[in-house]
Amino acid sequence: MAELGRTVLARQRMARLWSLGDRSSPSSYTPGLILAEGEEMDVNWAPFHTSGDNTIPREISLVSRAAFAPWVTNENGPELKASVGHVLPPSLEEADAGEVASKGELLPLSWQALNHDGDLMNGALNPHVVLLTDALQLANRPGKLVEAINVIKLRFPGALLWCPGIGGPDNCAVYSWFGVDLFDNIRVKQAESCGAVLTMNGPRIKRKDEPDVDHWALAIAETRTAINEGKLRELAQSQSLNSPRLVEHLRNHDNLMSSQRGILSQIVPEKQKLRVHSSDAHNDPIIVDWIEYITEEYTKPEGLDNVLVLLPCSARKPYSSSRTHRAFRRAMNHNSVHEIIVTSPLGLVPRELEGCWPAGNYDIPVTGDWTEDETSRIKNMLGVLLGRNDYRIIINHSGFTFETEIPVIETIKDGRSTSNESLESLSQAIKENVRVKRRSGERINLDNFKSIANMHHNNSDWLEGCTVRGRFPRWKIMKDSTQIAMWSPERGGFSLSKACIPILDANDCLKRISLKPDAEWKGDINLTNLESYDGSIRSGEDLLVMQANVVVGLARAAAPSWEWLNTPGRLAKMHHKV
Repeated sequence: MAELGRTVLARQRMARLWSLGDRSSPSSYTPGLILAEGEEMDVNWAPFHTSGDNTIPREISLVSRAAFAPWVTNENGPELKASVGHVLPPSLEEADAGEVASKGELLPLSWQALNHDGDLMNGALNPHVVLLTDALQLANRPGKLVEAINVIKLRFPGALLWCPGIGGPDNCAVYSWFGVDLFDNIRVKQAESCGAVLTMNGPRIKRKDEPDVDHWALAIAETRTAINEGKLRELAQSQSLNSPRLVEHLRNHDNLMSSQRGILSQIVPEKQKLRVHSSDAHNDPIIVDWIEYITEEYTKPEGLDNVLVLLPCSARKPYSSSRTHRAFRRAMNHNSVHEIIVTSPLGLVPRELEGCWPAGNYDIPVTGDWTEDETSRIKNMLGVLLGRNDYRIIINHSGFTFETEIPVIETIKDGRSTSNESLESLSQAIKENVRVKRRSGERINLDNFKSIANMHHNNSDWLEGCTVRGRFPRWKIMKDSTQIAMWSPERGGFSLSKACIPILDANDCLKRISLKPDAEWKGDINLTNLESYDGSIRSGEDLLVMQANVVVGLARAAAPSWEWLNTPGRLAKMHHKV
């Protein structure tokens, strides 16, 4: 059986844009359609067609509509075949009965198989396409569909996933966000039989004078573009409003993602934004992850006065580049207090972490009013922060009201944080209550970089004894006159040098991956040279590359660790080689 040629071109969370066929000249892409007999569509949108028979158990085949294995033959292929088997419905999940489906390049799975078939854990099982046979039944059982999809994606990350009977132009983005790669026309045909049409904005009755529109092509094109530009979450949220069940699925999916490691990104492309334009977006797993870090792990820089200054957020990111925050800094005229920005949806953002994802890359509509959920989130985070630190006074210039036993000085006097009266009040409060000296610019940078290193790396020990040189914003981090790193504002992270590798290794600052002992490392980290990896790797983070228990270089993760089991193509890119 020929290998199905597939390469990940772009990814966002569990969604991926795959190219099919020759890597340098793909014949088609996913998300895409699987056509039934008699159906026609350009291969760009529909890479496969399927056929089956009426035997029991049913046999099914999935045929490539272009040369997806061109190194074997220039003809269309490969063709994948499987026996679907005969299993009980999801409602009888406790029973272990029925005829098990075949296992090969095309792998039919059911909810019952996911619960009872131990052979699915066989490491040699590496399908090209997984077919969730009872997706339609699972979609009608709360939480079961997203759970089944999640289990399949984590167990077979290199496979394309087809969930027959549930997809359409009205939900393509939502299911793609969950990780579904292949769809079919079953729902579209059902709608047409009732005189309806499925559009990206939901189903509706088709008008008699309405011209023919290829709604599938439009939906797939929008979904692919959204994955490529990091905007699929927003498109999925918008499309979920087509159905209460889709909203339910999306919320269940968020809960699942928030409970798992190796799913999120540490560094994202400079132009990617976290767009929090709806109430459901406030529960995005990256937001939950930020809140958990601030409440459970974050510690403020050492040497600051035990004065907490609360400030409002700004539309411009990072906050310190905004006109309002420049006015705050001038009024304060001091840099040795603990500055915390109060904001939604992240709750609290320490000043030194303002340039990191997602604090430096989010957009949210501002009305000036706090919802009950936003208020509760911020109060809970404040409670933890106050309990962990021995503040003697709080200077509140945020406009947010809360109760605490610690003395609070309210410095906003006329409802406007940037009015002359409010800024003068802020200035006076700082003068009267701050007791320590101002920090030097280099000390500020080191304090900031240590906080960022604690969040992005295992620890900040690699920065001990370092100095900061250069010019804003690309500060150079020096160790004994040697540059070991540079701050990259467009990444919201460090660019580590080759000279830093022994220091990172000695202080166990980065997660580690191991190459096969006999592998010659020339570039990408992929399945051919990878031996083992850390299960909590995030996309964009730096990794120490080991071989035979010796560090051989640095790499940068192109994919989060959930994909590293069997996904073909680049998993990490070489950054430095010893």
